[in-house]
Amino acid sequence: MLGLSFSNKKSLNILCLGAHCDDIEIGCGGSLLKIFNAYPVESVTWIVFCSTEERKQEAQASANIFLEPPIKKKIIVKDFRDGFLPYDGYKVKECFEKIKNDISPDIIFTHYRYDLHQDHRKINELTWNTFRNHFILEYEILKYDGDLGQPNFYVTIEHEIMDKKINTIMENFKSQASNHWFNKNAFQSIMQIRGIESASATQFAEAFYTRKIVV
Repeated sequence: MLGLSFSNKKSLNILCLGAHCDDIEIGCGGSLLKIFNAYPVESVTWIVFCSTEERKQEAQASANIFLEPPIKKKIIVKDFRDGFLPYDGYKVKECFEKIKNDISPDIIFTHYRYDLHQDHRKINELTWNTFRNHFILEYEILKYDGDLGQPNFYVTIEHEIMDKKINTIMENFKSQASNHWFNKNAFQSIMQIRGIESASATQFAEAFYTRKIVV
């Protein structure tokens, strides 16, 4: 299977966008850890749009673990209402315009275009409206809606990275413990399925959707 590597001549600026406080970790946490291990990273901007005070504290604690030094980081957790992002579209759009003025990222992680959660779709829509000439990877979130697609970009995930990703999620997002999808087996299973699809040497992978890649 054909692989793609980033040039190590330039330090990367990465932008991570998530509608909810655990989305980035679940969708692309393993890939971020792998990038941090393999490539020079100048900065990571980590933005979550919906939160409560409890969830904000969880998100900041989790993000700080994923973004351990010496990575230059900026963690922003906003307080939009969960489930209502499309109805706050004007205010969310203003946030994206500010982001565009503050950073020119080399890689953007955002939600999958055909995700059935309305908040996820709104973040994806505004990502593409705002960043029209960037390398964008759309991540997936396993959930009740059954909206997983056929990804076309895979990142092999080593066991130790997978364990750190899952353990950090489980230890920091205690408010989600009662949800039926919030368990280690679920997080590992989707990575194992994507590992099978990509013939991963480690048996595990995270999967993404890409629309445009120029080499």
